[in-house]
Amino acid sequence: MINSNKLKGRLVERGLTQKNVADVLGIAQPTVNQKINNIRPMDLNEAEKLAELLDIKPEEFQIYFFTQ
Repeated sequence: MINSNKLKGRLVERGLTQKNVADVLGIAQPTVNQKINNIRPMDLNEAEKLAELLDIKPEEFQIYFFTQ
């Protein structure tokens, strides 16, 4: 599962919106919202693009994208 709170916090820290994420991922903003809120699954390619956008270091990747 995605760590929704950490991702949302990182978006705020970076001054980005879910619309910015949607543009980078090439999907609709409501779909981004569903993925961040664990309603729809996020694939690895999307997670890697999002990590790059949010400047998430490889050693932090698990904290954001693999939580229980």
